[in-house]
Amino acid sequence: MKNNSTSPVPFPGNYTRRKFLSACGACTACFAASPYASLSTLASCKPKEKTRIRIIYALHAEQQIQPDWPNIGFDFRPAMELINQELTNHLSDFEFIPSTASGPEEAEKILVRDASEPIDGYLVYQMNCWNRVVQTIAKAGKPVLYADFQYGGSGGFLVYNAAFLRDVQSNVGFVASSKIEDLVAAVKCFKSAKGGGSVQDFVMATNNARRKNTPTTGDMACNTDELNLLPVHDCVERLKESKILAVRNTESAVLESFMGIPVHQIPFAEINTAFELADQDEAQEIATHWIQHATEVSDVSTETLNASAAFYLGMKHVLKEYNANAITINCLGGFYGGHIHAYPCLGFHQLNNDGFVGGCECDIESAATMVAFTTLTQGRPGYISDPVIDTSKRQIIYAHCVAPNKVFGPAGSSNPYSIMTHSEDRQGASVRSLLPTGYMTTSMRAKNVTKELIFHQAKAVENDPDDRACRTKLCAEPVGDIEKLFTCWDEWSWHRVSFYGDLKEPAFELADALGYRIVEEA
Repeated sequence: MKNNSTSPVPFPGNYTRRKFLSACGACTACFAASPYASLSTLASCKPKEKTRIRIIYALHAEQQIQPDWPNIGFDFRPAMELINQELTNHLSDFEFIPSTASGPEEAEKILVRDASEPIDGYLVYQMNCWNRVVQTIAKAGKPVLYADFQYGGSGGFLVYNAAFLRDVQSNVGFVASSKIEDLVAAVKCFKSAKGGGSVQDFVMATNNARRKNTPTTGDMACNTDELNLLPVHDCVERLKESKILAVRNTESAVLESFMGIPVHQIPFAEINTAFELADQDEAQEIATHWIQHATEVSDVSTETLNASAAFYLGMKHVLKEYNANAITINCLGGFYGGHIHAYPCLGFHQLNNDGFVGGCECDIESAATMVAFTTLTQGRPGYISDPVIDTSKRQIIYAHCVAPNKVFGPAGSSNPYSIMTHSEDRQGASVRSLLPTGYMTTSMRAKNVTKELIFHQAKAVENDPDDRACRTKLCAEPVGDIEKLFTCWDEWSWHRVSFYGDLKEPAFELADALGYRIVEEA
């Protein structure tokens, strides 16, 4: 989107040409209504100066050409035009100047250009996840409203916004809602700073508006869910006997243990060789099984499914070779770098259903969390996700392209799933799992360096089929304070691991046995 602002032609009294003509038009209307209008009447007809807000959309490009949330090929222009139009329609006493920026350099150029413009504040919309724009804009000191384009910029929004929340002098307010009405209410808060107030008044006003528009806690009664837990002492011993294989580059190494679990790093070549040597007939049988049990297979070829099944067999082979029960792979780096030749998503799905652990993105801390609580619950799989928070529904949404469909363990019931491409790049094969609703879930992630375990719980309420971002999106209502849930992402990163079941008491017991401290984030 091109920058719509122009340098105004100076007029006496610091009027821009637009303001001058607008004022003249208003005065003409007054004369038309009454040829004998007094000077005081004319003065009252002078239009009030509008609050001028620059909207900056933080994104790679107007049409996305690279894999990232929301997805490759995504056209942001209709979304940006809709936001611009809705704000204009709802807020006639505001003037909005739309711009785009992909990073700090472009953001800095906007600030330089605005130095001579009467800009009252900035609305920074995080459209892609990791474009660092808001940090530069915030340094200008003017009121900044930070907004999440959900299923597009949510990762960066949560991580970057948490850092602002830690700064008591921050000039950044935020809105994280799927409702345009909540955005409008937040934008109105710029008035609190323009009318003689401070940027802190603006931030407080956005906080109040957000809290006011967040629904109260709903019905948190959950379906009965009997847990079959391993005694904590036995669990700790089993963790020592477990092993995580980490596949993140071309090197082998023995890494530091996580939660008492040994970790071995193996090279891409080892897993790729196992994939290439997998029995093709057996792979076809597994692929056929996936197809027969899926409710739908969309845009994924039989060849791709067979390759996914062969990769699953390759992972099972290396797990057996190392006497390991968990594997986590730098999947995108390996695939885009030509080190592996199939996506592991469906293989992870099957491993997790089988009682093993398949963890995304070589996130060892999440994989260790999965191992610990799959062991404690005697087979319940963890669901690693990239969460999104929507205050308009009082929900946290757990989104990822890898998900189990046997959340109560290998012997438990199955839920429907469909097979689709990996969402960000529309390649390979992954799963959209329609996870059970009405149950309590427990989400955690271990941090090995500080020996901490972050923790929150939420009731699963629905599955979101939105085509943007990852395929599986479990929507849940958090237990506790949703506002507090915004505060920890910069210190803990984006991933969380969710399990079905009320694991609060068992989690505290296991953490205590391992010498970990629980951090309750909600």
